[in-house]
Amino acid sequence: MSKKLTSKTRPRPSRSANNSSADKNGRRSSKSNSLASRHDQSKDARRRPDKPTQRGKSHSIVGNSGNAQNSSVTPRKVDAQPEAKLPTKVTFVEVDENHDGQRLDNFLITRLKGVPKTHIYRIIRKGEVRVNKGRVKQTTRLKLGDSLRIPPIRLSDKLNAELDGNKYSFLGDMILFEDDALLVLNKPSGMAVHAGSGIKIGVIEALRAYRTDLKYIELVHRLDRETSGVLVLAKKASALKTLHDDFKTNSLKNPRLDKRYLTLVKGQWHHGQRRVTKALNTNARRHGERNVVVDPNGSYASSIMTPKSVSKLASLIEVKLLTGRTHQVRVHCLSENHPVAGDQKYGDEGFNKQLKSSGLSRLFLHAAKLTFFHPLTQASVTIDAPLPKELSGVLSNLALDS
Repeated sequence: MSKKLTSKTRPRPSRSANNSSADKNGRRSSKSNSLASRHDQSKDARRRPDKPTQRGKSHSIVGNSGNAQNSSVTPRKVDAQPEAKLPTKVTFVEVDENHDGQRLDNFLITRLKGVPKTHIYRIIRKGEVRVNKGRVKQTTRLKLGDSLRIPPIRLSDKLNAELDGNKYSFLGDMILFEDDALLVLNKPSGMAVHAGSGIKIGVIEALRAYRTDLKYIELVHRLDRETSGVLVLAKKASALKTLHDDFKTNSLKNPRLDKRYLTLVKGQWHHGQRRVTKALNTNARRHGERNVVVDPNGSYASSIMTPKSVSKLASLIEVKLLTGRTHQVRVHCLSENHPVAGDQKYGDEGFNKQLKSSGLSRLFLHAAKLTFFHPLTQASVTIDAPLPKELSGVLSNLALDS
């Protein structure tokens, strides 16, 4: 029986260092230190908030996107890209256990905060980044003990702008779940998950500016910029590694995850429940931009599509993703002659114009539900993200049930 969690933990208050006294011989006074330590521990115990209960086999969290803001957090301005952290000469880094199994590009994006992704991919492609003295691809998985060469980073346009955490306080209202290991957001449409080409601020940068109490926060996975819904972030490196492995190995035979999206597609869906398994070339380009296409020589991709509400004009479909390829839902729907509503890249222009009169002004794609095993407790956790009002309003105008 699922247990609903309605509360979230506040960040644990940091302990102040104990001041120790020394005797004339330079030795620490163990007795006074012991008393001070017990006194501080007692005070910490009284101040420390309770953790959310993790008992039972599963938890179900239904987000209300409105009661999760942490009042103890004081937003402040932080540097988007502290120049001092960028290497000015060739440096070598040994991969530790916290980054064992992590993709090379993700490692560099985390380490070189504020450096545009295009720059990171460029230095990998040019061979300036090397692992164990060899050239590597951006998808290379790092291993414990690997020696990673990082070249000096010279950017023609330094991003020295300060981020005002107060500007991103709205993210506090979008927290669906939080504990010592994880933070789950109902990501808004139109906000990228991280900075990149032409994008200075994403969810991860905004959260770091707003939640200055977090010593560690990283993206577990990604959502397209125009896609809304469940987005998981890790507050511990161990949690990040565990969930990365789960996202990588998920399948029907090894169901570590259950990812469900809601999307509105063109036309009347006649297929019933349908499994679409079509390989995708996620590196295809059109006019210099990424344009994912169905390609037998591409990467394996599989989706299970189930109609929820159907009309002649449009159909609401639930999509269960068995893989997580770039633009998978959008391209698979297009391949079934049912392009996603509001899709400016793969959609139908005439259909999109029709739906504007029904109030649709964005991509109708929402990560509605995610079930996974908690990386620390291994309890099954289900996160539900409510359909945004701008999308539920469209369904009402079309007389479709959500």
